Amino acid sequence: MNYGFFRTACASTQLVVADCNFNADKIIDAVRNSASEGASLVVFPEFSITGYTCGDLFLQRALQKSAVENLERIAARTASLDCIIAVGLPINVENAIYNCAAVLYHGKILALIPKTFIPNYSEFYERRYFTPASSSVPSSIRLSENNPSVPFGTDILVCDENNPDFVLGVELCEDLWVTLPPSTRAALAGATVIANLSASNEIIGKAEYRRNLVKMQSGHSVCAYLYADSGHDESTQDLVFAAHNIISENGSILAESKLFENGIVYADIDLERLMQERRRSTTFAQCAELEGGSSSYRKIFISLKEKSHKTNKLKRFVDAHPFVPSGKRARAGRCSSVVQLQAEGLAKRLRHIHCQSAVIGLSGGLDSTLALLVTCRAFDLCGIDRKGIRTVTMPCFGTTDRTYNNACTLARQCGTELIEVPIADSVRQHFKDIGQDENVHDVTYENCQARERTQVLMDIANKTNGIVIGTGDLSELALGWCTYNGDQMSMYGVNSSIPKTLVRYLVDWFAEDSDDEKLSAVLKDILDTPVSPELLPPKDGQIAQKTEDLVGPYELHDFYLYYLLRFGFSPSKLLFLADCSELPFDHDFKLKWLRTFYRRFFTQQFKRSCMPDGAKVGTVNLSPRGDWRMPSDASASVWLEEIDRLK
Repeated sequence: MNYGFFRTACASTQLVVADCNFNADKIIDAVRNSASEGASLVVFPEFSITGYTCGDLFLQRALQKSAVENLERIAARTASLDCIIAVGLPINVENAIYNCAAVLYHGKILALIPKTFIPNYSEFYERRYFTPASSSVPSSIRLSENNPSVPFGTDILVCDENNPDFVLGVELCEDLWVTLPPSTRAALAGATVIANLSASNEIIGKAEYRRNLVKMQSGHSVCAYLYADSGHDESTQDLVFAAHNIISENGSILAESKLFENGIVYADIDLERLMQERRRSTTFAQCAELEGGSSSYRKIFISLKEKSHKTNKLKRFVDAHPFVPSGKRARAGRCSSVVQLQAEGLAKRLRHIHCQSAVIGLSGGLDSTLALLVTCRAFDLCGIDRKGIRTVTMPCFGTTDRTYNNACTLARQCGTELIEVPIADSVRQHFKDIGQDENVHDVTYENCQARERTQVLMDIANKTNGIVIGTGDLSELALGWCTYNGDQMSMYGVNSSIPKTLVRYLVDWFAEDSDDEKLSAVLKDILDTPVSPELLPPKDGQIAQKTEDLVGPYELHDFYLYYLLRFGFSPSKLLFLADCSELPFDHDFKLKWLRTFYRRFFTQQFKRSCMPDGAKVGTVNLSPRGDWRMPSDASASVWLEEIDRLK
């Protein structure tokens, strides 16, 4: 099973200008290499059979004839390979020459797509030789006596009968650089993959512009975009070419060649992911309808064989930490943006209700630490004295000296008012009232503490005319790792859109960014403290209850959460992607916690259905008023049954 992945390649081969025989041999070799690597589509540059820099030789009948003969030879020599091929050559049609892309499969020339926009400015003189595609061109042509009539035009899509998610559209070089690229219309007509056969010469700064152009077109059209570029063997009489091959998917670069290095780049595009994005973005279908959909396009059907890709052979990067950018600089930029969004969201609420006071339950753990730091930023934005922030520590049965001391130090270093409210006696009284044995450490034992803490916070907020700031994060909401009407409830949840894996980096960013050595030191110690609700008595003074021992590692759950919510992938694909990533767990371990993830995600929806307000700051959120609407009594049986079939 390939889970929607489709292997593609862009190839810049060795070339001799105007030597079609030589160039065809190199193309054939590259196709064979690509097919051996499992590629189902390989794209070559513009005029890959002749070379782009032939000049007035394009007007020579001998070159035109040799190009067609070698196109037929490429088709014949690759007929046994299950691979779509796109190559470039000049085609003479009714006394006009067209710059064309030829699409080949199993020895057949499926289609010829002429270039729509012919540049004739600066260093480009293509109008000297070539005619732009127009509605007046014939719908099919006959290349030679050896071949039947071949579909001709820009209104052609190549489709796979076995995989309806694969639809190929083709354009050539300048077509991408214009205001309205033909690929935009092709995508709206159903093309999920665009091949661009290009001969883009290299000048200072052009590579970055080209890279951005390809990225944005793939994102704008919600497609995969394959850009195959002419290499350094083109004539350098006036220009230099760099073989800048790029494979992009929905705004992200999957693979890219180094400049001036001929060769082949590969990437597995995720067709399922693209289709999910299009279905989720309902305006895409609206645009397609306005453009007339696929009705104006001719479709050519082929039957590609499904190729399974072993997990260690997948030719794309699968981010093990999709919520956290890799690289210190990128992470710092993301953390700064996230904190600003969190703080601005809370600041707006404070201004709206004319509030000068906030109440936070400070445990000495990561989530409440981040909530306090963000609240301090929001108070600063509003010009409110931080003394209006009441940080409340509420020690009870599971509180350790380490977390208690860290909470107190943090509150003082942030310039807030620290309030200590021991709750052990109140909880014991409640145990007595409801008949709970204090020696029975069950869910009632734990939740009584959580709800008592919430009651204290709410009442202090009432007393000080303030609001309770929620500390729970996105990962806890996903797993339901919170007490209903306990720490699940607040008056504004600043962390509700922040996954646990990102919380850690945000606190670390504050530690690194702070000029206060004492504040930085306590933040570092909080980062080193095991994640725990601290509801069970300590063992030998140490935390006895470690969250990740009970519900599984957040590193893994955040991975599952991202791909479930962002793309709606199935359990089997989540596991496949996890195996393809660099997550430090074995297959059986991932499978075990995958079941836990789905079971908890479904059964705990009722806690999310009434979650407090909190601003969305990332692409994934669980607010019932925003991204995620799910009935609290939905069954997980379909997903769990699939997991049970996995090995």
